[in-house]
Amino acid sequence: MRSELIARAVLVACLAGGACEVPAAESALPQPVGPGALYQQHCASCHGEARTGGMGPALLPASLDRLKQAEATRVVTHGRVATQMPAFARVLSEAEIRGVTQWLYTAPDVMPAWDEADIRASRVVSKAERPDQPTPRWPGDPLNLFVVVEGGDHHVSLVDGDRLEVIHRFASRYALHGGPKFSPDGRFVYFGSRDGWVTKYDLYNLRVVAEVRAGLNMRNVAVSGDGRWVMAGNHLPRTVVLFDADLNLVKTLPTASLDGRVTSRVSAVYDAAPRRSFIVAMKDLPELWEVSYDTKAEPVHDGLVHDYRMGEAIAKPGFLTPRRTPLSQPLDDFFFDPGYRHVLGTDRTTGSAASGAAAQVINLDARSRVATLPLGGMPHLGSGIALQHQGRAVLATPSLEQPVISVIDMKAWTVMRQIPLPGPGFFLRSHPQSPYMWADSMLSPASRHILTVIDKQTLEPKAQIQVPPGRTLAHVEFTRDGSKVLASLWEQDGALIVYDAVTLKELKRLPMSKPVGKYNVFNKTTRTEGTSH
Repeated sequence: MRSELIARAVLVACLAGGACEVPAAESALPQPVGPGALYQQHCASCHGEARTGGMGPALLPASLDRLKQAEATRVVTHGRVATQMPAFARVLSEAEIRGVTQWLYTAPDVMPAWDEADIRASRVVSKAERPDQPTPRWPGDPLNLFVVVEGGDHHVSLVDGDRLEVIHRFASRYALHGGPKFSPDGRFVYFGSRDGWVTKYDLYNLRVVAEVRAGLNMRNVAVSGDGRWVMAGNHLPRTVVLFDADLNLVKTLPTASLDGRVTSRVSAVYDAAPRRSFIVAMKDLPELWEVSYDTKAEPVHDGLVHDYRMGEAIAKPGFLTPRRTPLSQPLDDFFFDPGYRHVLGTDRTTGSAASGAAAQVINLDARSRVATLPLGGMPHLGSGIALQHQGRAVLATPSLEQPVISVIDMKAWTVMRQIPLPGPGFFLRSHPQSPYMWADSMLSPASRHILTVIDKQTLEPKAQIQVPPGRTLAHVEFTRDGSKVLASLWEQDGALIVYDAVTLKELKRLPMSKPVGKYNVFNKTTRTEGTSH
């Protein structure tokens, strides 16, 4: 049989977007070899010998955790639109494709490492084709710009919030995650990808400034309130990595217990600008870290101290040193109160309604838990918003399991109200100029096409906005002045749908490829009420 199973030599190079070619027919190949050997022959040049990525993304199980194996099989079979990933249906049997994708979801015998030398070697500075200028090269309000992440074909679109038109579109790294973060002046935006890349992009001059790979599987990035620092939290390796604003490596901190016996993936890292520090939650370690970027931060004392003036514990410099708060359980997700004195967090491994687990309220100054809240159903606190309700500061948060928005009094730390939704959702948004907050139900197969508009004073549903059943409508964001709302039609052939924030009428659609999130520069840089961190 001529070149009997030539496709055995062609695996899943570029499973998620890297380059590859289907070889022409040649003489018969040797007897079939295992998927690992075939990977080295035909995929390592794109994705790295250790599957850590190169031209194409990393193909480790941790890097593919958001890509279901059935979808990976579909991509190998049919290819990926708008990438160089070809279809292999004609050259590989169904059994071979299933075997290859199953192998990719199997952890290697030796997990690859990524140390400081690797981080420094990965940094790339882009050369400008023309001199940069300190003002935007495009007309419009730079603070009313929307940065839109399109997950369908891994691009980013920039939308003018006044004209509601796309002014620029560019390719991004594979699987951006955690939301882009902005410099304080709104000129630069930092993206983090699932496979560890941090990208600095100049929104004024419309170009990539620099990139660096912080790890092999990354959770998210945060930018300090003064714009001087960028911190990345990793799943692999288990570290947080600090860079300066130009993505030069400053410091790597292993996310481990004080004795080093327990290591942890990072749940999330966020900037606490009023405190001049980063807050880091751990997925596997019951600790909350505060890493101060204030050069005058007080010393850190690990261990028991009877009287700090007597120097009974060996002090460490407070600048860029983790200050540990012990917890009863790890926090997978968290929310700041408006004063950044408290963190409200839950552990999703035990946070379901059946477990009866409660959210923890942690006072960052006292470094201890001060309250608990009965929030079952896996509340998605990372998308929670703070707002004023009848003179009280409250937190509203969606739930990943229950069809409710929970409203919490942040003075008494009690649950005031649970607002019903058609189904569980992921995102919630509002604006100081709007009387409403908008919630999706995207996690419900039957209700994912519905947005619920909630009156902020009565805390009752006001209206529902729908697209045809079977489609997904999610992740709203307001314009700078709060007059319009942009929502994502979360499909490959999706769109940004623009609504009037008062009349709730649809005004316009901008076609896009699975716009998974959109972020208004002004709302994010000013931490506008109703915007998540």
